[in-house]
Amino acid sequence: MLSLCLGQGFRVLAKAGREPRVLVFDAASLPSSAMTTKSLSIPLDFPFPSPKVHPLPKFHPKIQFPCKFPLFSLPQRIQFLRNQCPPKCQNPNDKNNPVPYTIQQEAHFTETREAISQFLQEFGISAEESNSIALNSPKYAKMLVDSVKDLEEWTSWKSGGDGNEFATLGFKEKVAYMAKEKGDNGKVAFLESLGLSLSSSMNAARYLHGESLPNLIHKVKYMKEILFPSNDDKRLVGKYARCMMMNLSIPIDEDLQKTLSLFEKVEARRGGLDMLGYSDVTFRYLVESFPRILLLPIDSHLKPMMEFLESIGVPKERMREIFLLFPPVIICDITGINKKVQALKKVGAVDKDFGKMLLKYPWILSTAIQENYKEVVSFFHMEKVDKSSVDTAIRSWPHILGCSTSKLKVMVEQFAELGVRNKKLGQVISKSPQLLLRKPQEFLKVVFVFWKISDLIVKLWGR
Repeated sequence: MLSLCLGQGFRVLAKAGREPRVLVFDAASLPSSAMTTKSLSIPLDFPFPSPKVHPLPKFHPKIQFPCKFPLFSLPQRIQFLRNQCPPKCQNPNDKNNPVPYTIQQEAHFTETREAISQFLQEFGISAEESNSIALNSPKYAKMLVDSVKDLEEWTSWKSGGDGNEFATLGFKEKVAYMAKEKGDNGKVAFLESLGLSLSSSMNAARYLHGESLPNLIHKVKYMKEILFPSNDDKRLVGKYARCMMMNLSIPIDEDLQKTLSLFEKVEARRGGLDMLGYSDVTFRYLVESFPRILLLPIDSHLKPMMEFLESIGVPKERMREIFLLFPPVIICDITGINKKVQALKKVGAVDKDFGKMLLKYPWILSTAIQENYKEVVSFFHMEKVDKSSVDTAIRSWPHILGCSTSKLKVMVEQFAELGVRNKKLGQVISKSPQLLLRKPQEFLKVVFVFWKISDLIVKLWGR
């Protein structure tokens, strides 16, 4: 504060850092209203500080000034200030008895879980199972809480706060009311508990509108037992998938596109495609990519499908490999699969042999692979290779059907440079069909090694 005084002249006395500034005005220059007092204290806020005097920092009123900071880092100093000035976190709706908001929020979460659990039990779900679903569906619970708050605000505005029946309900009853209003009958909560996102759960629930919740839970358990048995090498399926993807070089159809999309989702997770055989990783993506699998009846579709696959040589304990590597097989009806089986019997495979082919390469049931079969046979016919040799190669290594003819031509030309043509080429591919899927550089390295070995044998034999 500076003192404004009356005097004969106007002068400014200022000694920065030692004495305050004093402004003295001529009494005649002041209005008559200002003559009533001899002195008046007023604050002056200059737009710039003194070159030698620095303004003091402003602290929170609860900090006892001067406040000496310990030798903390910047984050520690911020935390120190927060501890000195704790925020007032209270329930804004309860002015008479303020309660920390975090406690009320936790109470709401508990009541929400209890309401969801009781709501699910109305459909015949056990208490233990309903509690597990309610505990593992947090986003569904949050959606119900947000809906309750929105409805409370709307009804309060509409009725002016009086005569509102919804406002008379307790919080748990309000949550149960909103769960019934959603109309999914608990399916969204159950699907989220399986690992699906809230949006995917709501999308899948639309497909399952006519399915009861107990039947859906039973169907999911049955499918998990088939797809993810406990006594199996779970990483083996991922290795098969990686091999099939590496050797695919033809245009794909919709079924293969969805399958590859499933593989990409699993591969993006920690562990990559090796996690394809794990239920907690794969099942959620399987339902997101193929939601119709939850509509399939167990007795009239899933069990007959397994019996058919067993009849063509697929062991029951290995059916999971076919279902995970090519999920559209689960959805397809038996008549459609049987037609594709009959179409591929041109390679000379009987029922049991076809089962082995299917285990090696489940994609042979896709439309794109079956159409490429004609292209492969036609290509080797132009190269004057016997069809019997081609059929033998396909039965031994059906991955050839996923390879384009342009890629096959590169390896066939490489064989031709080594003098392997026509009948000899048929003998080679019938015994080692994997060579057709090699890169020329890799193939030449192997040939070079064998040349070295043969030269060494000749020299040793000559001695």
